[in-house]
Amino acid sequence: MIEKKSLHDFLNAKVDEYNQPSFILDDPISVPHSFIKKQDIEIAGFFSAIFAWGNRKTIIQKTKELMELMEMQPHAFCLHHDDQGLKRLMGFKHRTFNTTDLLYFISFLRFHYSKNESLETAFTQFMSKGDTTIANGLTGFYDYFFSLEHVPARTRKHIATPGKSSTCKRLNMYLRWMVRQDNKGVDLGIWKNISPAQLICPIDLHVARVARRLNILERKQTDWLAALELTQYLRTLDKNDPVKYDFALFGLGVMEKFGYG
Repeated sequence: MIEKKSLHDFLNAKVDEYNQPSFILDDPISVPHSFIKKQDIEIAGFFSAIFAWGNRKTIIQKTKELMELMEMQPHAFCLHHDDQGLKRLMGFKHRTFNTTDLLYFISFLRFHYSKNESLETAFTQFMSKGDTTIANGLTGFYDYFFSLEHVPARTRKHIATPGKSSTCKRLNMYLRWMVRQDNKGVDLGIWKNISPAQLICPIDLHVARVARRLNILERKQTDWLAALELTQYLRTLDKNDPVKYDFALFGLGVMEKFGYG
């Protein structure tokens, strides 16, 4: 077992190694980085995160393809599209995400942005002042997202919620992108009403394997409770910014294959 101080130093070094501008190019966060307007960044980031399973090159390619179908103006497209615009989207698919799902997502985004300046309020309206984590925001977002009429049953699988014990990995990654701000240039930090201290570490099988190998995660299932347990440990290393260690755990798991073999 690595002593806590040594582990702290080791993980901080890995954060510094991966939390660099060079990280952006091959990561789905590169797509929102190509926009300037706040709402375009939010929407591009949202789709990048939702599509983020499988090969990273494919995730980037498919998100870029969707942005091009929206004429590189996703906010304007979601608010003002016509039938001809929607026709361009027919046949779009990424893994199990298809046109049915996409059309519902766009309906939700039009509904939300017609009344709100930012997608941030889709989460914060469900949070209370004393919340120590984003949990209520995630639960509320799921219910809100699927509050429109005629929700396709198949589309529900694309948005996670703590209420179904999901790790909410992709939404937690999205929130990290939108909320965290440092001088490294990777995370976008455009949302100001959620604190980095409230974020939950994105956890998938790679991150969970690394965390268990480092003895900072005991839970056997990779679920919402595992995400909370891991984040609670990371708070002991940095209570104000626990999810910066996502860079270290992701880099160790995906780039270095730490914990395998």
